[in-house]
Amino acid sequence: MNFAQIKAIEKKNKERILQVCRTATEQSGIYVFFREENEIRYAYVGQAKKILTRLADHLRGYQHIDLSLKKHGLWSAENPTGWNIFIHKYTEAELDDREQEWIKNYASMGYQLRNKTAGGQRDGKFVIAETRPAKGYHDGLAQGYKNAQRDVAKLFDKHLAFGYAGNDGRTHFKPSIHQEKAWEKFNQFIQKKGENENE
Repeated sequence: MNFAQIKAIEKKNKERILQVCRTATEQSGIYVFFREENEIRYAYVGQAKKILTRLADHLRGYQHIDLSLKKHGLWSAENPTGWNIFIHKYTEAELDDREQEWIKNYASMGYQLRNKTAGGQRDGKFVIAETRPAKGYHDGLAQGYKNAQRDVAKLFDKHLAFGYAGNDGRTHFKPSIHQEKAWEKFNQFIQKKGENENE
């Protein structure tokens, strides 16, 4: 995608935002996405140095609120359970304090917040919602490896015995040199299970 295409998408997304929130400008301030479905109210509070650009970015992003916007869409008469938008204009110096204040306000009004932290960009901001592990390709591979380690170790502990069949048809429990090396590699694989489970 080239620069012109990116700008065209941004322009279209800004137009979509302005259909829902005509007061959105490039001033700094706090924005609130809110929606209601099945008598449950949801909200997400954010801050921006340029509100309209930030709101448009949410329509093409991949954060948790961005994905919810893709799923539920923006509010309209035809989509009454979509996300609506309200903005509050503040100076850049006020953003951290006002964001935290509005998060508390919406929480006290009974909204289920989609924010992951209590707001602000300063050090010491704290998490208010569970965070899920990343869902990228490499994260999936790493998780699959951990799951395999755990499952194989459980199976081995419960059901398997180490040995080899001799020429006499009986099972012998003294491994050969090659079997010892294979056993060491297998053991390294399942021993990582304990280390990874604490990550």
